[in-house]
Amino acid sequence: MSEKKEAKEPKLSFEEALEKLQEIVSKIEEGELSLNECLAEYENGIKLAAFCARELKSAKARVEKLQKENDGAVEALESEISDARSEE
Repeated sequence: MSEKKEAKEPKLSFEEALEKLQEIVSKIEEGELSLNECLAEYENGIKLAAFCARELKSAKARVEKLQKENDGAVEALESEISDARSEE
């Protein structure tokens, strides 16, 4: 019976993934890694960058959905706040 390795990495937040990506870039830029280490870090970086892109796309979709659901209520509120500030 073969054992399956299921090394599931815990879900990272966007901020954690971005921080790890920045660390990877720094390691690669330092030039101290072997070719294989560099390629492994690059591969991890690509995965993290894709994760960050998906998270940003999801956040953008949520913002757009909220804007549509509120049908201009946000703009009206911003206008009221601006008017109130100008009256002060």
